[in-house]
Amino acid sequence: MDQARHDIARLIRQACAERGWGPSKLARALGLAARRGPDGMSRQYARKLMVGERTPDWWLPYVIQVLGLESEQVAQTKGPIDPVVDTVASVLALGRSDVDRRDFLATSSGAALSLLGVPDPEAIARRVRESSPTAVRVGHGEVSAILRMVRTLGDTAAEYGGGHVKKIAIDYLTGSAGPWLDGRYTETTGQQLYAAASQLSHLIGWMAQDEGDDTGHQALARHYYAHAYRLADESGEPELAATALRGLTVQAIGLGPKYRAEALALSEKCMSYARNLDDPRAIAYYQSTLAEAAALNGDHQLATRSLSASQTHIERTVSTPTGDSWASHFTIGRWAHASGTILARMGDLAGAREQLHTALEIHGLDRRRSRAAVLGHLGEIHLQQGDLDGALGAWTEFLDCAEGVQSVRIRDAAKDLRVRLARHQHVPEARELSQRASVLLTRP
Repeated sequence: MDQARHDIARLIRQACAERGWGPSKLARALGLAARRGPDGMSRQYARKLMVGERTPDWWLPYVIQVLGLESEQVAQTKGPIDPVVDTVASVLALGRSDVDRRDFLATSSGAALSLLGVPDPEAIARRVRESSPTAVRVGHGEVSAILRMVRTLGDTAAEYGGGHVKKIAIDYLTGSAGPWLDGRYTETTGQQLYAAASQLSHLIGWMAQDEGDDTGHQALARHYYAHAYRLADESGEPELAATALRGLTVQAIGLGPKYRAEALALSEKCMSYARNLDDPRAIAYYQSTLAEAAALNGDHQLATRSLSASQTHIERTVSTPTGDSWASHFTIGRWAHASGTILARMGDLAGAREQLHTALEIHGLDRRRSRAAVLGHLGEIHLQQGDLDGALGAWTEFLDCAEGVQSVRIRDAAKDLRVRLARHQHVPEARELSQRASVLLTRP
């Protein structure tokens, strides 16, 4: 057996061993991913892939997808991958695997750029041509249903955190949207359907990221964001593509300085999609993301320039209503929150404090999770400036808002509160807040 076949077989065996899979489970997963059904690959053929008697060849993209292999792992085993991985089939396989509790995703952090691949411009046309005559007929009503569900689930998640409804969203993707994506439709309807599926995939990615900070949740979020990007690009929706790239950027920022180069590269790719958009809210949204990535990277000049550009665009929207897209919900109040975060990252605590107070007191934030996140950060800044009373006041409001919210971001803020108040246990109010935060952290 040649070295390339030996190497890919070893990767397959290792990934299957981590999941407790034998040839039968591998065959079923690959058959589903390739849209050939659960019996699309025989158990015997899967066994040959595992022991190196066969080279994946046509199956290689699906092996990478199903086993969560990073592109770097197979770079030395084979040249460029020619077969096209169908994005719809891939995202549905991702959803089914999550529902079935099969953690086939790689657990390494970062490497988001390697997941994006090259979107397939012929994807919709090919599905229209190859659709089964017995498949369900899909029209505008089904597209509208997906968009309504995205809004409903998104509103709930924004209020109470991603952990509340992620499973419902995944069930909807695989159980309701899935048959429609596999159905019969025109190219025009297909473009709308792909765009709606992009929003649903992005929402699930956000929910996974918000639900847990372990490698499993973060890897899951990364894969859903990558699918959202591909679906958006294939549907010709640059704003949705930029939004998915923003999700990956924010995730990379959250991973810390180690991923600053990736965060900056993703934010710049995001802006390449956003430059020709007409909605100033959207441009402000993505410019603020570039500013935060630049601040993490230590490029304060670029951060300041991007934040200023973001402010110029958001100020043009003060008297205009928000739209229906993800980016068009970026209000001046949310901009003030983002601005405060960026200024704090650059060391301007006074400016950050002013912007966060502006976000809360002047513009108001109508979601409990959002208000809690701002208040948690505000308490931290007050304490850093030596204002213990201001910190205690902000953190009291934070804990009031955080009640019932399932979000890793809120849990992290509660942990931060306890650590920072440990040196102030001689103050009764500080002891009380620490105890309240402890109770919050013990809840599921």
